[in-house]
Amino acid sequence: MSLRPLAGIASVVLLVLAPLACKRDSGPSADYEEAARRFRTLYAQKLDAAYLDPQIGEIEAQLQRVPADSLDAQGARELLQRIQDGRTRMQAEASATDKAIATAREVPAGTSMPTLTPPEPPGKAEPPDAGPPDAGLSGPQAGTPASELVSGFRGCFQRGSPLEVEGRGMRETWALADRTSCRLEYPGHVDSLLLVEQGRVLTLLPKSAVRTVTVTADGGPVTQPAADAGR
Repeated sequence: MSLRPLAGIASVVLLVLAPLACKRDSGPSADYEEAARRFRTLYAQKLDAAYLDPQIGEIEAQLQRVPADSLDAQGARELLQRIQDGRTRMQAEASATDKAIATAREVPAGTSMPTLTPPEPPGKAEPPDAGPPDAGLSGPQAGTPASELVSGFRGCFQRGSPLEVEGRGMRETWALADRTSCRLEYPGHVDSLLLVEQGRVLTLLPKSAVRTVTVTADGGPVTQPAADAGR
């Protein structure tokens, strides 16, 4: 009896098993474990701002070094996609904020523009009435980040017209919304403006300290008469 047919069958079996043996993965990836740990730490510190942090580029480079046959390959791909989506979203939000600020500062010729009246020298003004306990102490104050005015404080503050401050130039302003709930929540901000400079509230000033100047087409200002001057 010939053994050649049996030898042929054995060869076929070996050829079938060989590709299966080559499909073994390379195990867990040290690059993925390190990148995932760094990302968790950075995100815990900065939240969504982490997507724009310079360190995120190093984390992406580590994830891209994870072998395709690693047990962590799928996790690396998912984390890379999360980082890319987060960066795109944060860049779009930053661009929209910059555009909104630039638009708010544009004042066309021929329109009325509020101007801040220079304050009186220190020592001449009478100290303001403190009012009832804790009156006017809630809400945004000098030093509050302007970003908190957008969605914080129960949405009670809205962007006003840009203000030309003598000696400082154009400045962004915010004011309390004309809603009963907001007036009750922040009584100290009624009839006041929040003057913003370099991304923070510079000061709170009464609306009575603002005078309106009409800018003519040739650029010459025409000061409007003060209203209720006898008050």
